[in-house]
Amino acid sequence: MNPLQSISRSAPRGFTAWTRPRIAARTTAFSPRSSTRFPAPRSLHRAPIRKSQVPSAAAASQDSSNPALSFPCLDAQEAKSALLSTRSLESGPEPSYTTGKHEQFHCEDPLLLDWGGVLREFDVAYETWGQLNADRSNAILLHTGLSASSHAHSTEANPKPGWWEKFIGPGKPLDTDRNFIICTNVLGGCYGSTGPSSIDPLDGKRYATRFPILTIEDMVRAQFRLLDSLGIQSLYASVGSSMGGMQSLAAGILFPERVGRIVSISGCARSHPYSIAMRHTQRQVLMMDPKWARGFYYDSIPPHSGMKLAREIATVTYRSGPEWEKRFGRKRADPSKQPALCADFLIETYLDHAGEKFCLEYDPNSLLYVSKAMDLFDLGDVQQVETKRRRAENAAKIAQGGKDLGYIDVACSLTLPDQPYEEQPSVTASTPAMDEALSGEESAATPPADLVAGLAPLKNHPVLVLGVSSDSLFPAWQQREIASTLRAAGNDNVQHVELGEDVSLFGHDTFLLDLKNIGGAVGRFLS
Repeated sequence: MNPLQSISRSAPRGFTAWTRPRIAARTTAFSPRSSTRFPAPRSLHRAPIRKSQVPSAAAASQDSSNPALSFPCLDAQEAKSALLSTRSLESGPEPSYTTGKHEQFHCEDPLLLDWGGVLREFDVAYETWGQLNADRSNAILLHTGLSASSHAHSTEANPKPGWWEKFIGPGKPLDTDRNFIICTNVLGGCYGSTGPSSIDPLDGKRYATRFPILTIEDMVRAQFRLLDSLGIQSLYASVGSSMGGMQSLAAGILFPERVGRIVSISGCARSHPYSIAMRHTQRQVLMMDPKWARGFYYDSIPPHSGMKLAREIATVTYRSGPEWEKRFGRKRADPSKQPALCADFLIETYLDHAGEKFCLEYDPNSLLYVSKAMDLFDLGDVQQVETKRRRAENAAKIAQGGKDLGYIDVACSLTLPDQPYEEQPSVTASTPAMDEALSGEESAATPPADLVAGLAPLKNHPVLVLGVSSDSLFPAWQQREIASTLRAAGNDNVQHVELGEDVSLFGHDTFLLDLKNIGGAVGRFLS
């Protein structure tokens, strides 16, 4: 019996909802030498505040030298909160997070996660296009980016255009006349696959932030459970862009005998500090939204303002400066009006729209968990060996009856450092030297030995690596690193394509937009 199947189904230990301590206004001082209370001393340099001096926009406008500014951006957020608060408590203001009809795979075999958490059962939402051939050898697994659903292309059941609509179909790069295409919503997502917004089968409540930490590899293992259920032993190809490019490589590392060709577009072999920093910032602005409530916001007002800001930060990393110079320049939305602290320049209105459009389309907790999985991604040999050791140790605990695993052993014990960060040398054991990072050719010529060993399982796989020089989130040197590392590992069948700024100014989002160059390279490689 699989040791995971012996997990006790007893309910997890309860948790206590956090509350903010009440802080009373301090109106008296206390003497430590006696119980005598006396009035707090008044500052010698500050007059007592009179009621008429309490700041307000109306009051400030009456006597001030200048009128108070208006803030329509903040008014809009307050109005949205008010609107959401009027929704039915029965359904909650949270959206359903569905994108239409999709297939559902339910797995009742427990899934042990890389960091020790356990999902006793889980769902994977998926959609398919084309026909599976007789020997089930023509399947392509298409991996998504962070916030995408399984709906990569329209179907008869769901005619809405998908996120890769122009890339899938008869004669298209993912040719449905030749291949059977499968796309899933990742584990941890909110479009049908099990994630933080899903119901914990043990207590009937949403997981929220009781959901365990995930890795990219955990997502891939869940996908291969789906492939097992479909009777697909081997894939013709594993294809992915952005986070999907990570998954595509991980699929080959975890299941080298089950994957044929590999396509990684605008991906990486391990996350680098800039992308980690940008995702950290997104998570911080989201978690600082009071409505996030440490993840337990379901059936209440969701943290839409934090999500809006997080998406605006993300959008800055998705597109490129050169493109924005051409699209927006320094143009203001309405030059005839006074400058404002809310969205004023065209680029600001673009970011504002992007954030507002997204803030209720994706579960905030899913954003936290999936983005953290991206940060943890590292295909270096040291990381892989340590993960295997940790998984074996946790599997053994489960086999020995560790029924509370996931509630005790993996409890978060992280604390902030007592001392602030001090500057360190720029060269570390886990990132390229600064001069190598600035010089793509030097970095590509000397791939890290740890990464060479980590990618060795792919030495016999045909691999296509695509990058875009205007990409700031997954910079082109990372794709060059993948290609050079694979070659150093002994792979003689690596194709590397890099689109220069003379070809594409769309930055990271090029993989969504460039059918000719991205799609063309993929189509030729898979044919």
